Amino acid sequence: MSRINHLLNAAVEVWRFTRVPDGMGGYSESWAQVGSARARFSQPTARERQVADKEEARLTHVAYLSAGADVRRSDELRTADRTYEVLAVFEPSMPGTYLRADCHSEQPGA
Repeated sequence: MSRINHLLNAAVEVWRFTRVPDGMGGYSESWAQVGSARARFSQPTARERQVADKEEARLTHVAYLSAGADVRRSDELRTADRTYEVLAVFEPSMPGTYLRADCHSEQPGA
């Protein structure tokens, strides 16, 4: 069991863009939920909070996940009110501790 699980305070759904054969030689592409995970999101920086006062600002976030979470680059982490696109996933210098996912989200317009 990871030493950080008690700090993961958000439930997220993990969505992945998939291609499925359509039976006629082509593919059907769509987002599919591939799992769920517990996460903790960092707060936006002061500069980002200031920019977020404008419509549709782009915010960066760091999501911390348990070590066994199946999260990859280009996945989406979805909560009840926001979608985070995963830009990169890193494992810290001590393997098996946690995963760090650098993400971004769009600030909804007014």
